[in-house]
Amino acid sequence: MARDPRRSDDPRRAARLTFLRSAVAGLVLPVLAGGFMLQRQGNDGERLFYEVLSRIATRGVDSIPEDSLYEKAARGLLRSIGDPYAELYTPRELAAFQREGLRNGYGGLGMLLERVRDTTVITRVYPGNPAATAGVRVGDRVLAVEGHRVIGLPLDSVTSRVLGPPGTPVRVTFMRPGEQPVVREVRRAIVRIPVVPYATVLEGGVGYLPLDRFSEASAEEVTRAVSALRAGGAKSLILDLRGNGGGSLEQSIRISNLFLARGQEILQVRYRDRPAEVYRAEGGPLASGEPIVVLTDAGSASASEIVAGALQDHDRAVVIGTPSFGKGLVQELFPLPEGYALKLTTAKWFTPSGRSIQRERRMSETGRFLPDTLPPSDSALSRLPEFRSDAGRIVRGGGGITPDLVVRPDTLGGGERALVQALTGRASLINEVLTELSLGWARAGVQRGFTVTPEWREALFQRLAARGAPVDRAVWNAGLPLIDRLIADRVTSLALGEEASFLLTVPRDNQLQAALRVLRGARTQQEALARVPGATGGGR
Repeated sequence: MARDPRRSDDPRRAARLTFLRSAVAGLVLPVLAGGFMLQRQGNDGERLFYEVLSRIATRGVDSIPEDSLYEKAARGLLRSIGDPYAELYTPRELAAFQREGLRNGYGGLGMLLERVRDTTVITRVYPGNPAATAGVRVGDRVLAVEGHRVIGLPLDSVTSRVLGPPGTPVRVTFMRPGEQPVVREVRRAIVRIPVVPYATVLEGGVGYLPLDRFSEASAEEVTRAVSALRAGGAKSLILDLRGNGGGSLEQSIRISNLFLARGQEILQVRYRDRPAEVYRAEGGPLASGEPIVVLTDAGSASASEIVAGALQDHDRAVVIGTPSFGKGLVQELFPLPEGYALKLTTAKWFTPSGRSIQRERRMSETGRFLPDTLPPSDSALSRLPEFRSDAGRIVRGGGGITPDLVVRPDTLGGGERALVQALTGRASLINEVLTELSLGWARAGVQRGFTVTPEWREALFQRLAARGAPVDRAVWNAGLPLIDRLIADRVTSLALGEEASFLLTVPRDNQLQAALRVLRGARTQQEALARVPGATGGGR
């Protein structure tokens, strides 16, 4: 008697099939339930679904295992519901997702690795972590891990070999230019990468504080940075959230709390199936009087938008820059049988004035966001719905946080734009070549205020050509101001650190300069707000 190829006596496979069937049913039925007519339609829809599934399983020209059919059906359903963040994770995908979510808690050495040609090079060593304690320096190259040669391996492969359980040792062979290779046994630890890489006082007693992301230590780092800036003479503050894609909701609440009075609302979370949650400031503010500017751009998302929106709605900060991304959805992770998990959007975030942070976007057929083409024009921003701050100022809704003062980022000159166009599509190679050369120039010893030499420019030109990215000489010469900035920024960062590199950019940063003008001489937040044209959210 012929054996049905779809039949199995494996109890584990049978259990998995049961799970997949129940998972699909669990995804379908709640959407269709409610009311007699809806229930009847739901039964019809359920029969339709299983009829289609049966035909594919038994009559489709290509054989597909039954368990794969259920999983594909579940994924297809998630793609069709208009939730760009919905995901069905296999056990392996779930483990990878959790590792990424805990990226600040892995067992590592605390160093940033980049690939240069076929070698992994260290381009940053974070203070207080094992690599720094072991004497590892910027520019060192990784030759082997646990005696296994890693020259030529992809960067991800080298990184995975270095990482491991905290407290375990790992032997790494380093090569420093001009010296013999050295083997160091370093004990892995929970790596703490600073989210406030530096804080500095700029002209006029303006404290500048960049916040890279919202991790479990963000509020603590911001508190320390504000205290240090005050001690250094800061009378006002710029909180730079540009490029900060978010992170911990709890930390966004705590950081907002540092600047708001007790009891002031920070955020509303509105669900479909339960009452809204309202988060309020609970403690006394760390900074209650200093004027504040918050910088945002299209890379400011999620937790960044919570902080910017709360401070803007309560007239506690002037928001300057360009509109934020508009990511105001809450996802929950639901455990499923057999190690699977479902991530589903269950709520939306609203600022204290009632603005939804979520911006509606065009979506692809696969249920993913299509990238924005151009930033919204001033006229488009002026048509956004109006809300009111505590003081009655107009703040704009429509998703994301629209700044009080919209300032576009720096623009390139004609020659610089032509050079960028000539190098389009080669960003990875250019970054690698620039890093390779800059490491050599940095090792030669540079001081603050150094000048990019013609020899450096020519070396970059020739190296790009040798690596398959030649540039027309006339185009190159027309774009030399951009080349000089790229070289100066990279060499300064490698030789003198992030803060020194940032200070180079201050004079040419339009948004930062606008913030300095608003804060210069301002003694109160009201004085700073009064310097914004029209003193309204979404002003120009």
